[in-house]
Amino acid sequence: MSSAVWELLDFVARWVHVIASIMWVGNSLLFNWLDRSLRPGTTAERGHPALGTIWLLHSGGFYYVEKTLLPDEPLPRPLHWFKWQAYTTWLSGMALLLVVYYLGDRAILADPSVAQLSHGAAVAVGFGAITVGWIFYEMMQRFVAPRAPIVAAIAWIAGFTVIAIDLTHLLSGRAAFLHVGAMLGTIMAGNVFFTIVPSQRELVASVAGGHASVSAAMSARAKRVSIHNNYFTFPVIALMVSGHFPAMYGHRWNWAILIVIIVAGVAVRHVLNIRWVFPQWKPALAATMLASVGALYALMVKPASTTTSASANAVIAPAIVTFADARHVIDRRCAACHSAQPADSTFGAAPAGVAFDTPEQIVARAARIKERAVTTRTMPPGNKTHITEMERAILARWIELGALAK
Repeated sequence: MSSAVWELLDFVARWVHVIASIMWVGNSLLFNWLDRSLRPGTTAERGHPALGTIWLLHSGGFYYVEKTLLPDEPLPRPLHWFKWQAYTTWLSGMALLLVVYYLGDRAILADPSVAQLSHGAAVAVGFGAITVGWIFYEMMQRFVAPRAPIVAAIAWIAGFTVIAIDLTHLLSGRAAFLHVGAMLGTIMAGNVFFTIVPSQRELVASVAGGHASVSAAMSARAKRVSIHNNYFTFPVIALMVSGHFPAMYGHRWNWAILIVIIVAGVAVRHVLNIRWVFPQWKPALAATMLASVGALYALMVKPASTTTSASANAVIAPAIVTFADARHVIDRRCAACHSAQPADSTFGAAPAGVAFDTPEQIVARAARIKERAVTTRTMPPGNKTHITEMERAILARWIELGALAK
């Protein structure tokens, strides 16, 4: 298939994925807010006891929302279910993995500087991590959590941490972050498909049959995994956009940055969840966010690569580096992709809109060249064009001398 076709598939899958995920997360946050904001102990408009009611103002009108188990009442029609947003998000996300990493090879999955894996082995690692993470979570929730929820939580968190760290030591940093997010997203979608929706089907069947009770075990598991989904939401969103931040995924301590991002997302979500019963939630939220940003900053200011300082001592660039010297490196190692007419069309023309066809384009992006090729060393991706340490040093010296076009 041509690069244009892969790019179109990438675009369509990404478009659907973003829209579906917005709908899924939006519904989740709305219903979470409703559950905590309903006025309990009230009587609904139709005269029967309600679990809670609330009035809302939106789009030029008033809305009355009631939560009830429909005691001794017929099942209303139509009844709106909230499930396809979750399914569409997961299906489009898996399509993106296929297009971007597994089949389309539009992003580097196996990075020789991280681990010597073939593309097939890297695909097995990525897909296997998602599958194993989900299976382990399901085992904990179905067999351990009903009797010992704390043990199940500790075991799964430990297992998840091991898988996440292992991924950063086997795949490229960008791919590792995305696959950890995909693992959490798979767990969330699996919770909807295998637990939450079956619980809702059981509730609907009980009401349709004239009863108002469901399996206590099923209901408890559905509530538990629904809460888990609520806490996973913020970390998954952060990991899905992490591919735009090479200073994070390309860092030698990217595994620690990854853990901080997840813990920060969970902590922020927790403060927002308890704000109804915690009067000091605003300063707590501010402190949580500041601590998270501070932890990320403390990690990111460290040298981006264990080889950076050693290379700087071992490889010394000439005292004077001209634009011609820098352009020679860029033409050999960067322009194969970053050109309006790339020799390597894997990523399409001029990935991210960055082209190095003219001196003006090169000079204008000197800071970006330093960030990606010298500091984070995430370009070329997986060192696909075999840039040498001396060539990185030449680029660094040219930029140090002012990045002049002469």
